[in-house]
Amino acid sequence: MMTETPVKKPARKPLEKPADGSPVLLSGGNPQIPKGYGDEHVEAYLAAMPGWKQDVGRRLDALIAATVPGVAKAVKWNTPFYSADGKHWFVGFHCLTKYVKVSFPDGSEMDPMPPGTSKQPRVRYLDIYENDAIDATQFSEWIRQAARLPGEKW
Repeated sequence: MMTETPVKKPARKPLEKPADGSPVLLSGGNPQIPKGYGDEHVEAYLAAMPGWKQDVGRRLDALIAATVPGVAKAVKWNTPFYSADGKHWFVGFHCLTKYVKVSFPDGSEMDPMPPGTSKQPRVRYLDIYENDAIDATQFSEWIRQAARLPGEKW
């Protein structure tokens, strides 16, 4: 009886850090930011967001902070997350090639629900493209609702 030798996958080549010392941009332009808790880690993520996406990220961050005073912030998995209780996140966002994806882990419990669906029944998304206007009133209402829901453990 012959056994097959498993084929080894080639090692992943580490991403090269840009010469200017800025963070590596992963696929879709998402900044590679080390995990950490606190505003300074989210600020590093926002500063590294490319082009028009940076303005979107800063606007989202400002709306979240204004809507939930004392919101806790963290970066995990190259994504900024926001928490009302310091234990569970209620919203996060990250860069994709053509848009910024805002994630609501309990979005199906919100009224109205954010428009984007997920394979996970409770999760809803809001995709923001380059020329989209952010409806600050609606977004702030979603943030108010999301902050009161259980969220996901971080």
